[in-house]
Amino acid sequence: MSTMIKHHLTDDLLMAYAAGNLPEAFSLVVASHVSLCDECRARLGEYEAVGGAILEESETAEMTADSLAATMILIGQMHATGDTAASVAPQKPGLFPRPLRDYVGGDLDTVEWRSFGGKVRQAVLPTDKGASARLLHIPAGVAMPDHGHNGTELTLVLQGAFEDEDGHFARGDVEVADADMEHTPVATQGADCICLVATDARLKFTGFLPRIAQPFLGI
Repeated sequence: MSTMIKHHLTDDLLMAYAAGNLPEAFSLVVASHVSLCDECRARLGEYEAVGGAILEESETAEMTADSLAATMILIGQMHATGDTAASVAPQKPGLFPRPLRDYVGGDLDTVEWRSFGGKVRQAVLPTDKGASARLLHIPAGVAMPDHGHNGTELTLVLQGAFEDEDGHFARGDVEVADADMEHTPVATQGADCICLVATDARLKFTGFLPRIAQPFLGI
């Protein structure tokens, strides 16, 4: 499957994921992409191996009385976000990658869509305050509002494709946009485009109407 994927995660994102340093929303996107992408799954395994070697060489530390309980809570949180070794296993049948399917409790038919404006729909996913995650449904041929970024935006394509100033993105591809990028994503003809998007800061819309609607959209 990954032979068709042309746009991958950065080393910084994979290293941060392996170290457990990403916000929940970003971890969900990374885990979902890695479950589809053999290349990034292999790179992630290398970083996890390096981290394990470093831990083996580190000095031991005193444990507090509640260490076991705290560890079990963290394990539960990792399962909730799909941040486990099992979550990055090869994809099973269904539109949503396994981490996303486990996170939302089902596949596409379980999503409760709300209007984003025009013909675009969104479904905001519950995550911690470090970043936000949402599913976007963009009809074929429809353009998203032109926008820049105050932080980082990760966009993983689940169905269909979109094009922007950075290239063509189809199923499994992930676009990493930062404060230096301004773009106008357009869903290509064919199947409607469905994406999983995570952002850690508000977008910078250039149009007047998107700026007015932004507080209500939460993005």
